[in-house]
Amino acid sequence: MTLNLYLLRRFFATVGLVTLVFIALLFPIDLMEQVRRLDQDGGGLRDGFRLASLNLPAALYQILPLIVILSTLALLVSLARSSELVAIRASGRSGMSALVAPIGGAFLLGLFGLGVLNPIVAATQSEYERVSDTLRSGVSSVLSLSPEGVWLRQGDGAGQTVIRAARSSLDGTVLFDATFLQFDAEGSMIARIDASRARLAPVAPEGSEWSLQNAKSWPLGSSRNPERDASLHPTLKLPSTLTQAQIRDSFGVPSAIPIYELPSFINQLNAAGFSGLQHRVWLAMELTSPVMLMAMVLIGAGFSMGHARAGGVGKMVLIALIVGFGIFFLRSFAQVLGENGQLSVQIAAWAPPLAAICVGLGVLLHREEG
Repeated sequence: MTLNLYLLRRFFATVGLVTLVFIALLFPIDLMEQVRRLDQDGGGLRDGFRLASLNLPAALYQILPLIVILSTLALLVSLARSSELVAIRASGRSGMSALVAPIGGAFLLGLFGLGVLNPIVAATQSEYERVSDTLRSGVSSVLSLSPEGVWLRQGDGAGQTVIRAARSSLDGTVLFDATFLQFDAEGSMIARIDASRARLAPVAPEGSEWSLQNAKSWPLGSSRNPERDASLHPTLKLPSTLTQAQIRDSFGVPSAIPIYELPSFINQLNAAGFSGLQHRVWLAMELTSPVMLMAMVLIGAGFSMGHARAGGVGKMVLIALIVGFGIFFLRSFAQVLGENGQLSVQIAAWAPPLAAICVGLGVLLHREEG
């Protein structure tokens, strides 16, 4: 137990050190990129520093498997050069038993990431998107979901229009059972329009408009009896400031939603008519992250647990890095295939970590026991 606690403490200390190194590398690069983007929109260094700070947790969380494998390599190479691995083996413990603490630490780190880091990253990522949209376009998200359906917002200097629909097409450009509530610049409601179907279509040169079918319009601001003065329209055109890209981007990224809220959000997406496949894949990937971190420890250990005096340590570490990066990008590729429907959600989530575990165990058993 004492040895396991010692190795666990060394493992977490190495993870912290590697994380600090990545912070020192990533933050200045992201800061320069944010300032460069904001320079075109009149932003300054202060805004860039704020955006870079908000984006840093998500960047670190995304590369957590790489941090773990680098930490494993650094820890085991350090133990080998100090002859501590030799002492551990001389005490009667095998190399596999010495890895119990780092593997358990990686699993605990994965659980900590799910329970604590994921909500923190979701909060910072959501704030990053809100601040970024506000600084670059002057508006925040134009779409939201609720149990009542889909809500959209559009507007200009003349007023605002709030749109509610029972459900939508996959890309959000076709609304069913839609209601348009129009407000003037002072915030007073001036009209209501109900339509069985509304389609957003581009209009030359760079505008767009809603094409409403079977619409009924009530003049709320200019009539004392809106129902008497209501009018029916087989087809009605309404100008719009929205675009398909704005609606699509309003969903944000799945990482901006805490894992505790993802299942209910996916249900809302499906009920509103949107595809929740991307969010389902992200949820499955998150649930397999502890297993992925354990696999990274096994891969790192499989190539770096040899004796330092035997030579070839640098070569084996390089091979471990190549394999680790390959597994990392294989996982990202599987995620893309899952989001496109080319792979089932469970296969996309579980195949890379299980394959990594098999590779790590195979190499480790061959070198330790073969």
